[in-house]
Amino acid sequence: MTGNETANESQEQPRNQSPAHKRDLTRRKVVVAGGAAVAAVGVGGGLAASAFADGTASPASAKSTASGAETCYTLTSETTEGPYYIDADKIRQDITEDKEGIPLTLTLKVIDAETCKPLRNAAVDIWHCSALGIYSGYEAMSSGGGGGGAPTDAPSGTPTDTPSGTPTGEPPSGGTGGGHSEPTDDERYLRGTWKTDKRGYVTFKTVFPGWYQGRCVHIHVKVHVDGEWTDAGYEGGHTCHTGQLFFDEKSVLASAKVEPYSTNTTTRTTLTEDTIYPQNGHEGGLLFLDYDKKRIAKGVRAHLTMGVAPDETHDSTDTQPSASASASASS
Repeated sequence: MTGNETANESQEQPRNQSPAHKRDLTRRKVVVAGGAAVAAVGVGGGLAASAFADGTASPASAKSTASGAETCYTLTSETTEGPYYIDADKIRQDITEDKEGIPLTLTLKVIDAETCKPLRNAAVDIWHCSALGIYSGYEAMSSGGGGGGAPTDAPSGTPTDTPSGTPTGEPPSGGTGGGHSEPTDDERYLRGTWKTDKRGYVTFKTVFPGWYQGRCVHIHVKVHVDGEWTDAGYEGGHTCHTGQLFFDEKSVLASAKVEPYSTNTTTRTTLTEDTIYPQNGHEGGLLFLDYDKKRIAKGVRAHLTMGVAPDETHDSTDTQPSASASASASS
């Protein structure tokens, strides 16, 4: 992996959770002391502290009791890479470029699921579609219906609040599977790589993703370890986690009332309809979200702790989508 910027450390807030999809988790279940609030510094200097703006508790303390209860971590679910991954060539935290959308600050904490120790200096990739369902590098493929902005012959308007009932199909080129497609252009917005700090944290600044045919709203993520950070970027090592991060239905419906999301008339697939989401809550990549429910356009903060197996390799298609992902999502 290469890059044209030097990576520096960043910090933010954590979150509990994680198991691996279709995997025996017994040997990976571990215990870590919880309850401490963690100071946070946001990208651009806007975020801070042990409580959020709406007064809720920090992710580190949300599941602990007043006496400092213990919290178990397990592996975060592996999911398919999808067709639109491009190996890191943008070493940066702010991946927005000029894309419109609801500001999103995403903070991940990466830990070894067996020891609960944070993984420092790991390279974390994220990539996702725009508010109108377009992936950079694949505009020609994702603008033709499967990747979904508003069709030129369709009226603008807020997408229906009613779930479609069944998944609406695959994105182009097998988007729900693991097969990779070669890029069609040189655009690289809404993609980036950054390194975890000494406490395992990494923070990205981006926009709330939109939706396209066949998939719920999501962000792709990879974690690379055992490589070396150089002036050119991140070199060597191996990929120990390939997964996806998901948004609950309430947040998606709220975003759909805001431009430019409101102009995306592509039929949505909901979280419970999605065939990639493992339907197992935060362990499957469901993000913890913080935002003003009346003013989501002002911005969203998302958090998750990911438990990974640093000695293992999960780089692409080793985990296929679940055929039985119709079970109810965890509360």
